[in-house]
Amino acid sequence: MSLSPDLLLHGYSIGIFPMAEHRDDPEIFWVDPRRRGVFPLDGFHLSRSLARRIRRGGFEVTIDRDFSGVVDGCADRIDTWINDEIRRQYLSLHQRGNAHSLEIWMDGALAGGVYGVVLGAAFFGESMFSRRTDASKIALAYLVDRLRLTGFQLFDTQFLTPHLESLGAVEISRAEYHRRLDAALAQDAEFGRAVAQTPQGVIQRITQTS
Repeated sequence: MSLSPDLLLHGYSIGIFPMAEHRDDPEIFWVDPRRRGVFPLDGFHLSRSLARRIRRGGFEVTIDRDFSGVVDGCADRIDTWINDEIRRQYLSLHQRGNAHSLEIWMDGALAGGVYGVVLGAAFFGESMFSRRTDASKIALAYLVDRLRLTGFQLFDTQFLTPHLESLGAVEISRAEYHRRLDAALAQDAEFGRAVAQTPQGVIQRITQTS
C-alpha cells in the first residue's frame, strides 16, 4: 500500500491508522480496533511518586524541537511497527503541521517523548519512548495538560496497554470512539499554542481534574 500525507489524514478522520508488522517489512496495513484506547483528559492518574518526580524537576519539556528524534526513539526497540515508509510519511505530516512531538530532556540529552497526529480537536497518540526513569510518564502528564489547555477534546491511544491503563487510559467501543471522534473533528484546537506549564501548575491542574 502506498501512503501519502493526505491518505494518512483521511484514515485518521474515519477512525483507522496504519501499521507495519516490523521495521523491515515494507508492507503497511490499516487497523480498525473493535475496542479503542483513549485517555480521558480529566482522568490522568498522577501517582504520588510521579508528582514528587515532576516537582523535583531536573528536566526540560519542549514541543516540536526534535520530532524525528522522538520518532527514532520510539522505533529503537526490538519490536516496532515503525518502518522506513511510516517514518518518512510522519515526518511529512510534521512538516505540514499535522504531527507534533513533546520531548523530555535530561542533562542536555533527549530522555523521552511522545508524538502524534492532530486533526481538529483530536490528538492521535502514535508512540512514546523513555531512556531515563519516568521520562515517558512525565511526557504523558505534560501532554495531557497541554491538550486540555489548548482545547483538545479527544486523546486517542489506539490500544489500551497495562502501562497506559495504570495512568488512567480506558477502553471504549468502536461506536463510542466514532461518536467522540466526530465531535472532536468538528472543533478546533492549537497544539503549539504558547501555554505556561510549570511543574507545580501541571500537578495542580491534573490533581483538580482527575
